[in-house]
Parts: sequence; structure tokens; C-alpha cells
Amino acid sequence: MNTEIIDAGRDISGGYKVDVSRGENVDRVSSEWFSRPDDERYLSLDDLFASVKGRAERSRTRTVESAAIRVEAHRDDPQKAGPCSAGRG
Repeated sequence: MNTEIIDAGRDISGGYKVDVSRGENVDRVSSEWFSRPDDERYLSLDDLFASVKGRAERSRTRTVESAAIRVEAHRDDPQKAGPCSAGRG
């Protein structure tokens, strides 16, 4: 995976001023974050980036003919239906 960082020429040392009187507080966001499993909680954008980058590097693409694709459901868990292709289960 190639990453290109483009310098917009902005002086990042100054940062941005945040007006806390604007916007809104959405408590749902906080509760959704706390309800996530530990491996889905990212404490920084760097952690999130590293996780997504790792997933992208491990991902694979495979082209199969549409006739080779089928959907399988399991008797034990009918809600767990998913696509399968020839040679994979």
C-alpha cells in the first residue's frame, strides 16, 4: 500500500481555535464507543490508521466466475448465511 502525504503549506504550529459554544453534544457517540469490543476502540487517529493499514495489507482480492458463487446457510445458525466460491468454504 502506498501512502502519499501532500503538504498543503499550512502552518500547523498555530492549530485551530475551537469554539465550544457551537455544535452539539451527542451522547450516543460516547455510548457506542464504550459498547465496542476492546479491539475496536481507537484512542488516537494513529491507532486507527495503523489498524486500517494492517487490514488493507492483509486483504486479498480474487476474481471468480459468477457461476462459481453460491450462498450457504448452516443448520446450526441459519442467520449465518454467506457467500462461498469454488474451493473455499
